[in-house]
Order: sequence, then C-alpha cells, then structure tokens
Amino acid sequence: MSELLVESVGAIRILTLNRPDKRNALNDGLVADVKAALTTADKDDSLRAVVIRGAGKDFCSGADLSALMKIAGASYEQNLDDAKSLADLFAMPRKMKVPVIAAVHGRALAGGCGLATACDIVLSTQTAVLGYPEVKIGFVPAIVTAFLRRNVSEKRAFELLTRGFEFTAQEANHLGLINRIYPEEAFDTAVIEYASAYTKLSASAVQLTKHLLYQMDNVGFENSISLGAKANAEARMTEDCQKGIARFLDKS
Repeated sequence: MSELLVESVGAIRILTLNRPDKRNALNDGLVADVKAALTTADKDDSLRAVVIRGAGKDFCSGADLSALMKIAGASYEQNLDDAKSLADLFAMPRKMKVPVIAAVHGRALAGGCGLATACDIVLSTQTAVLGYPEVKIGFVPAIVTAFLRRNVSEKRAFELLTRGFEFTAQEANHLGLINRIYPEEAFDTAVIEYASAYTKLSASAVQLTKHLLYQMDNVGFENSISLGAKANAEARMTEDCQKGIARFLDKS
C-alpha cells in the first residue's frame, strides 16, 4: 500500500498522507514521496492548487517511532542530513507556483503541525487539535520556527514553542494559524470548494502575488515597495492581465 495517495479533482492535486495506522507519522519514505509529488505538481501548468491531507482519523502526528529511534543512534552529521531533508519539505510550499493548502482534521502535532504551518493556507475541522509538543521529550520544534515566527507575534510563538501544549482549531484561528474552520461532516467538500476558487482566478496573478509576498520576508520597507512596483509591471505584461483590462474596458 502506498504511503502517499495522489489524485486530481479538476485542476486541484490532492496528496493524502496514507499511514492511518500510524496517525500518518512522517518517516523517510513518506517525506521523500511528498517532496517528489510536490515537485511533480509544480511542473504541471494545468494545476491551480495543491491540497495536503491525512487518511484516517488524523492529519499527521509528526515523526514516527522509527524516525525517533534513528535520531537517538545517529551522529550529528547524520542527524543534520535528516533534518535538512525535512527542512526541504517544509520550504517547498512557499517556492511552488500554486497555493498549497493543508486540510487538517484530527491531530496535527509536532512535525505534522509543522507541515501544516509551512503551507500557504490552512483549513481545519472544528474538532482538530494542533500543537508543537517537541519540548516535552527534550526536542526542539526547530524548523517550523521560521514559519511560525512569520505567522504569529514573537510572544505567541515563544509560548507555543516552549510550552508544548495542544490547542484547538478555534484557538489556532484566533492566533492566525488557520484560515477557515468547517464542520467535520462537510469538510472534504468544503476543502475542494475552497481550493477550486483558484481555478476561477488568473493563474499568473496568483503566482506573482505569492512570489511577491514571500520575497518581502527579509527586506526593508523601501525595498518592499520596489519589489511591488516590479511585480506590478510584470503583471501588466501578462496575457491574463491584458485580457482582463480589455474585458473591463468593453464593459465601461
């Protein structure tokens, strides 16, 4: 049985973490499969969004037992290589052309919560539970810190990372970590409907906007304005924009 299921619904690519008996815990194989699937999706110009979800009762519980055992017996260099592999996965959604959406149900903990946090959009059921509990076993929620720090205030990030408590979808929404919350029974349909909204928008405009937003992470105000001007000019030259302006002028 494949540990990652890949399917398409129209222009939406759906990646399902498929280790339900292990609460979709991340092992080397699953991490490699998700990275390969995201790479393939990024090369498919017909797609307008990617959804990552989990099979069974949970989204993802983090690293599995075999991964933790490997950490315990590995050298620093081996652990660094392993950490870089996970870091590469977390970095991929921001680098992709289309929006990457995490569809969270059940538990999203440790690396599972990190994976969701690394996505562009997070949708959740009302009963989902999230958390970064690594400190409870002497570990550090290290890679996700780069993303969490950009999503919430410094003091909120400090509390979430150093206390290790679980929090509800409603609390996550209040913190700004979740975009939308849906009833459990309507979740799958709601996720597809949300993702499908991107099929009605300009692909080039969404791509340019996404790239611009993340480009501004490490630049000052003046440089941000300059990047915005360049993106504005680039957008004007796209076929989507020129057709859109023509349609608007025809109506006026």
